[in-house]
Amino acid sequence: MYALTALAAAVAVAVAVAAPAAVPARTYVIAGSTRDAAAIRVAPGRAYADGFGYEADPHLFSIAAAPGNYAVTVTLGDPARATDTTIKAENRRLMLDAVRTRPGEIVTRRFIVNVRNPQLAPPPANAPGGSAVRLKPRELGALNWDDRLTLEVLGHAPGLRTVSIAPVDVPTLFLLGDSTVTDQPAEPAASWGQMLPTFLAPDIAVANHAESGETLKSFLTELRLDKVLASAKPGDIAMIQFGHNDQKAQWPQTYADAATTYRDYLRTYIAELRRRGVIPVLVTSPERRMWTADGHIRPTLADYAAAVRAVGAETQTPVIDLNAASIRFYEALGRTRAPLAFNDDGRDATHHDNYGAWVLAHIVADAARRQVPALARMVRRDLTPLDPTQPPAPEAFRLAASGARSTQRPAGN
Repeated sequence: MYALTALAAAVAVAVAVAAPAAVPARTYVIAGSTRDAAAIRVAPGRAYADGFGYEADPHLFSIAAAPGNYAVTVTLGDPARATDTTIKAENRRLMLDAVRTRPGEIVTRRFIVNVRNPQLAPPPANAPGGSAVRLKPRELGALNWDDRLTLEVLGHAPGLRTVSIAPVDVPTLFLLGDSTVTDQPAEPAASWGQMLPTFLAPDIAVANHAESGETLKSFLTELRLDKVLASAKPGDIAMIQFGHNDQKAQWPQTYADAATTYRDYLRTYIAELRRRGVIPVLVTSPERRMWTADGHIRPTLADYAAAVRAVGAETQTPVIDLNAASIRFYEALGRTRAPLAFNDDGRDATHHDNYGAWVLAHIVADAARRQVPALARMVRRDLTPLDPTQPPAPEAFRLAASGARSTQRPAGN
């Protein structure tokens, strides 16, 4: 009860920040031409300056943008050749996957990108709190937290012609969680949260506030929950997935017992979100890849998954049981092939690679369509159900790799 009361008091005063003026609608011409007389032509290789241009990595094109949601409309194709274009946003959020065109074919695609910064409204005099999210060193200057909307243009034969962006008023899906949810900034690690946008219709923004190493406690003390609460509006949705790090008794400052305080923190998050008209959704943590002698996954998160289910039932909050689904997924691949779903060529038994993250995101989107009425119409209509016991073959999976690579494993395990 003490944890619940203290937490409620700590987050009760989250105040919305007055957002800077959003950028006006604008079109940038990368190749070819447009009928828009006001469009801005981008010279090949133009370095970022005056609010637009390429980053040091020539696959990254950035546009200055204030915090908010933006509709991004792109035209793809080429008069003389076939094209194959994949587009990611910010820290490798998958927006468009392998859009192919025939020679002479030009297509238009639209998606929504959320842009944010760390700033918060300063607390009143003598009040606790802070004026910004307490970022980790790896987040300083990251694409997810800067003043730009960044697109990464990839593919076998990219064919980006124009980019148009405009502020848009759409619902936001906030993701709160740890390294298995966050937008991992570098290959080969990936998380389901950064794959989720590609499974959603262009009617909702995904704001992934998850971060590696986070727990329910640290997410609160680092003012990440305050940032979500200050940014959210009635009708938005928030998915909450913690557990991998909360269970670590060797982390005494952030440990939360599955039977007691972990549940209290979940209840408080749910209450604070609902108080602002936000729809909470609980997600059980994907399991680690640990095997028993008889070839089954050995549960390492069972108590925490059970706690999530119990709190969901108690508070009438939808629960997406990714823990159970992940076990079926790994066991379907088997001991030999399951490493193909994991980071670091399978040497990492906790964090996923692009294939594993893509499958888990597909499972989450399919479950959301069935279990979360507010999200049902936001899932792509052409999305086919995915049975975790019959996953697509990892050997056949293809996704254009980002330019950023790192051998450092995400925080937590």
